[in-house]
Amino acid sequence: MPTKSVQKDAMPSPGAKDVFSLAWPMTLKAIFLHGTVVIDGFLLSSLGEGPLAAMGLAAALGGIVLGVIFAFSHAMQIRTAQAFGGGDQIFLKSVLASGLAVSLSIGVIGVAAIHIWGGTLINALAPSVEIAQQAQTYLSIFTVVIIAEAVGQCIASFFNGCSRSKLPLYGYLLSVPVNITISIVLIHGLFGFPALGVAGAALGSAIAITLQTAFWSVLLLRTNGHLRHVVGWHRGTFVPTVKRHMHFALPIAATFVSATLATHVCSLIYANMSLNGFAAMTLIAPWNLLAGQVAMQWTQATGILVAQLLGKRTPEDVLDHFLSRAWMGAFVAAGIVSMIFLAMCLSLDWIYPNLEVETRAILFSFLPILMIIQFPRATNAICGNTLRAAGDTVYVMHIFIWTQWAFRVPATALFVLYFDFSAFWILSLFLWEEVLKFPAFHRRLWRGDWKRSDVAA
Repeated sequence: MPTKSVQKDAMPSPGAKDVFSLAWPMTLKAIFLHGTVVIDGFLLSSLGEGPLAAMGLAAALGGIVLGVIFAFSHAMQIRTAQAFGGGDQIFLKSVLASGLAVSLSIGVIGVAAIHIWGGTLINALAPSVEIAQQAQTYLSIFTVVIIAEAVGQCIASFFNGCSRSKLPLYGYLLSVPVNITISIVLIHGLFGFPALGVAGAALGSAIAITLQTAFWSVLLLRTNGHLRHVVGWHRGTFVPTVKRHMHFALPIAATFVSATLATHVCSLIYANMSLNGFAAMTLIAPWNLLAGQVAMQWTQATGILVAQLLGKRTPEDVLDHFLSRAWMGAFVAAGIVSMIFLAMCLSLDWIYPNLEVETRAILFSFLPILMIIQFPRATNAICGNTLRAAGDTVYVMHIFIWTQWAFRVPATALFVLYFDFSAFWILSLFLWEEVLKFPAFHRRLWRGDWKRSDVAA
């Protein structure tokens, strides 16, 4: 017992306050992150369905590339936290350079693919020639957003991994007002500017995201400019260093890409539901995405701090002490999300007054699932982010991919296409997916191997 006491005095573990300090800026940033296309859609809604359809078609294609960039940026922040925790400047420089190289490569390849095949896809999918032309214009300008985000999201993840999560938030507080202002001016042709319609919305986003990335780049030079003068690479030379980064990042990126694809496949299956059920499933999706950020960002912040602690080779009892407190905080965050859904469901008549009574009734029936699922989802996410922080990325990937593609997607197809179950039971598949993940995640975490991981390897 005295030995443990000395260890805790010598190396105190962070607590719930530290997780909160890291998580709340990440939560707001995540909400802003999903807002770029939402803002464009809102501003274009006054022009009618045609411009909205053009923007939606172009954003769907550009969003595929952005989704891959965001997936790799999540791996970037964990790898950064490992390097930052260990205090190895060569390792930290290597992570930053490798992450930028990988992210920029994805952006360039994605933009090249859009220029080669984007026009053909849009012409095949667009309902009219006019919408196809507008979509191509939007997408060609949106490629600027892709390249800027390839750099910007990498830098933002680097800041998060270094426990500077407020810096990415400052970038969004700068870019969102700029995006709204410029888009309004260029869409409608105010103050003598030409009315560009769809192209104006794309230009507003491109200018705002470019400004945001430039702002983060300046902050990076000010906070970590010294890394330019650090000599050497973590794996001897640059190419092996990038390969090691890819080896770590690929399973994490594959997990996020798989989740996105599974969601899109299920959404296509939902189109075969009754109109009211399909509308309810469509409406609950953005609520799930935005409200869920409260608990998800808490668990991601926990993973970052675990990675930092492992980088410092923190004693096991200190790791256990920190994780137990972070776990309690995750349950509080899950409770907050449950209360958000309770308030939403009790306010349906006010939020959606023009919906049919049956659609509102289906949304209200979702309430038990929406309140219960937050708790297994939060504890599974704590496990997943902790295991990723320890480098156990392949195991986590397998849990997600198998529960999505061997359970949720085929079960959704059966429930909708064969059994014609109600929307309540179809939504419940998300809860059963979390139940399936639970033993696989917790058994692995309780085994304790993650506490002895050499994350610098």
